[in-house]
Amino acid sequence: MTDLITTLAIVFVTAGALLVVANHFSLSPVPFYIVAGLITGAFVDQPEIVDLAQWGIAFLVFVFGFRVDFGAVRSVLRDSEAAAVTQVVVVTPAAFGIGLLFGFDQLNALYFAVAAALSSTIVGGGLLEREIRDNLVHGRLASSVHFFDDLLAIAIVLVLSAEAFTPTLVTSKIGYGVLFLAAGLLVYRHGFPLLVRLADGSGELVLMGSISILIGFLAAAELAGISIVVGAFAAGIAIRNDSAVSLEVRNGIESIRDFFVAIFFVTVGALVTVPSLEVLVVAATLVCLVVLVNPFVIMLSFLYEGYDARTAFLASTSLNQVSEFSLVVAIQALLLGTITETVFEAIILAAAVTMILTSFTRRHEETIYRSVIEGAVAERQHRQLAERSSVSDLSDHVVIVGYGRQGRIIVERFERLDCPYVVVENDPVLWDSLREDCSNYVLGDALSRSTWDSARAEAAALIVSTVDHAPVSETVLEVADERDLEADVILRAGDSRAAQRLLEAGATYVSVPNVLAGDQLAYIVEGVLSGETDAATVRSNHVDRLETLERYGFDTAVPDD
Repeated sequence: MTDLITTLAIVFVTAGALLVVANHFSLSPVPFYIVAGLITGAFVDQPEIVDLAQWGIAFLVFVFGFRVDFGAVRSVLRDSEAAAVTQVVVVTPAAFGIGLLFGFDQLNALYFAVAAALSSTIVGGGLLEREIRDNLVHGRLASSVHFFDDLLAIAIVLVLSAEAFTPTLVTSKIGYGVLFLAAGLLVYRHGFPLLVRLADGSGELVLMGSISILIGFLAAAELAGISIVVGAFAAGIAIRNDSAVSLEVRNGIESIRDFFVAIFFVTVGALVTVPSLEVLVVAATLVCLVVLVNPFVIMLSFLYEGYDARTAFLASTSLNQVSEFSLVVAIQALLLGTITETVFEAIILAAAVTMILTSFTRRHEETIYRSVIEGAVAERQHRQLAERSSVSDLSDHVVIVGYGRQGRIIVERFERLDCPYVVVENDPVLWDSLREDCSNYVLGDALSRSTWDSARAEAAALIVSTVDHAPVSETVLEVADERDLEADVILRAGDSRAAQRLLEAGATYVSVPNVLAGDQLAYIVEGVLSGETDAATVRSNHVDRLETLERYGFDTAVPDD
């Protein structure tokens, strides 16, 4: 216990000092965590670091399991199936062959291939957290591939946790894994709702119960002789995140997650050792596979599925780091003595390098796209734009960016008013809906100037963006300024500060959902109190609105009479 406390003290003192520097210069904390780990590794022995890394990863996998939305699993798999399967089918055999060329035995070549094929949910998902939360297309695609990779990784962890690869042992490990997942689903279905009822509205009790579920699954995994990561994942899916009381649980778990995120990145840095020439060559090869080959294969898959080049590129650049599950596999193999020192050190070094590079590519992804990708796919993009757009000879029309909830409501209103419009959307999943419901549409990238040509922006009277994404809003304003458009511009922002910046940049109006919701509530309350309307009218209007949303497939509950 004293060794653990000492290790944690070194970790957080070192990381805290470097984070002050990162915060001062508004830089990503990931490289600084890893540098802190390099410093920590000089004072802490590897066994303590390995134990700490396992527990840190286990809790982060628990958070991943907690975030799984079973209602969205089908759509997630639909988005990821081609890209994720192509990634595994192409990259894994290629990396396995390279491992054999390095002279590794088949098992170590497999460890090398696993590290090359899987990407990190912690790093990639963390960098795209805003895009994933706002359901932007590239965020959703990256999240779906992470989900597929993590499920595949759990299966690999189960197989590789067998002390010997005999049919009996491997089958038993997989059987334990299935039992753990079944137990997690059983608790999800019956146990967690019972916990919520017994807590009687106390978020603190539900949070403590959730942590107790995690500890119980971890202890059971230890007793069963399988990786605690599998137990952590099962515990995560056992906890519902779709009830009102779960909000407090989610907030509590997210706070604890930040603690373990720091531990994870610092331990990655601490496991890095001074590499030999052989380790450098192997690690460099692994970095090339992860940073270049993996994203390239995934991007081509998304392009084949019909996504525009920018969306495919942005989704793939968040998948260019060694997965935390690869580290779990490497650590598990180290404890079993089945991995060579060269492969283990190369995986650790490649993980540290790719996690740092991801922060760099994230900051410069637009520059990389314009200088490397845009020209190479320009002809294909123009051809695809022409094939997937339908715009008549419009003038004085409205350009609507985004065909989500707000976009559909606006389209329905314009259809009712017989007002000419054209919808700009970049999600191929919505193509059928666009063709069926919209008079004019452009299936293309709103950040591309050719998309605005197709939408006849120069003749528009109004541009309305329903997308809360700064690059899209900035592009709309740039297009309006470059072409000296007379159209008014209505944008969307997540907070008042961003809205103020857009207004100063030339927007006519910026909608802020929270502000609009507050204004609408105040308007309704004032109308009822002043007698201008009554409760029955308010309720009737609200039911009509909910029925409209439900008609378009949004999850709403219309109250009974």
